[in-house]
Formats: sequence, structure tokens, C-alpha cells
Amino acid sequence: MTNRLRLLQLIKLLDVTRLNDNDDAQQMADWLQQQPQFPVPIAAYCVYPDYLPQLRQLIADTRQPYAVATVVNFPDGEMPVSAVCQQINVALAAGATEIDCVMPYQALLRGDHQLVREFLTEIRRCCATTCLKVIIESGELITAQQVAKATEIAIECGADFVKSSTGKVAVGITEEAARIMLTIIAAADRPVGFKASGGVRTIAQALQLIDLYEQITGITATSASMRIGASALVSELAEQLITN
Repeated sequence: MTNRLRLLQLIKLLDVTRLNDNDDAQQMADWLQQQPQFPVPIAAYCVYPDYLPQLRQLIADTRQPYAVATVVNFPDGEMPVSAVCQQINVALAAGATEIDCVMPYQALLRGDHQLVREFLTEIRRCCATTCLKVIIESGELITAQQVAKATEIAIECGADFVKSSTGKVAVGITEEAARIMLTIIAAADRPVGFKASGGVRTIAQALQLIDLYEQITGITATSASMRIGASALVSELAEQLITN
């Protein structure tokens, strides 16, 4: 049986996520109402920009200190930077406190690192002091070197967190990608967070990622330094806590 303290640590790292393409406002409202009340607060909820007002209402009703996250340049990473900055401005006006932005990873695959740098530098400027998580879409990057380079560029351009995946491609987080990303993050000259996302479906998998984070960085995982994108995982956690 999993130690209750470890489960509570995991809950505090969760970015509970709903990014279903066919949702409507009623489905989002139903989902928000069905969220379990954990004994400690999760880190954040992450929804599409259109549903930020509903999420803000939930937070007001529950009086919990959840961060409000949304996605931009999502999921393909191919929008012009001006359009992405407009998305960011709208999201911030709607109450977003964290921005998860997809890196233009197709440009990185082509070797156009300068385009990626210029894009992310402008995104950092648009976000100002708002928490910025850069999604590198590690499952679409072909080599370990590309995963490392994507992580390096994200850090260089001011990302607060480097995030593995959109969850919209066939391959999400893998242990290999996590190790590469964490090795680069651990060597950075400033604190940078890590977000594991894309296919984190079980408690065991999530705890393995926490262990990996702590082994490589030497830092205890907290919501300031690590996040785990979760959807299906939430139900298993709620059930497990009943027995612990």
C-alpha cells in the first residue's frame, strides 16, 4: 500500500487537466462539479481558454488556492507569435495565472533553432511575470539530442517550467525523455520546474516520476518545482486515499 504522505505530496503537484476537443460549457460545468475534494489542495486546474470563467467561479466557490492554467499555441505549435500573444492577453484578462505554451517543435525538428528562440523570447515577454510552462512535445522529437536542445532553448528563453507533452500525440512522457529533461534542468543556472504530462495514468507511474525528479535534481518535489498533468489519475487517487 502506498504511503499516505507520498499520496499527499502527489496531490500537491497535480495540474488537473481537461482538454477535450468536443466539450461544451455544460460538460465542463459537470466535470468541475465532480472534482473530488482532496485533503490538501492540488497545484492547478488546466482548461481551454474558453472555460476559464467557469474555472474561476469554481475557485471562488471553494475558496481554494488553485492556480488557473490554460494552453496556447495548442496543440500543433504552429501559430504565428502575434496570434499566440493575443491568446495570452485574452487568457490573462480571463484570469489565467499560468500559461502552458507549445514550442514550435516542427521548427526545432527542421533545425531552425533561431526561430524557436525568437518565438519563445516573445512569448516570455507577453507573459511578463505570469508562470510560463513551455511544452516541448517530447514524443514528437526524434532523438535524445533534440529533447535536450528543446529543453535548453526553453530554459534559455525564460521558461518557468519545461513540460513534456500536450497529451495530443501518440507518445507522451517517457522515462528516457524525463531523464534527459531533468538532467538539463538540474544543470541550469537558475531554478526551473519540470512538468510531466501526456499519459501519466497511474499512481505508480506518477510516483516513479517524482522519485526520478528528486534523484536527478536533489530537490524535494513541490508545486513550485514539479507538476504532473493529470486527468484519469485523479479518480485513482481519490479511491486510494479512502484506503490509506
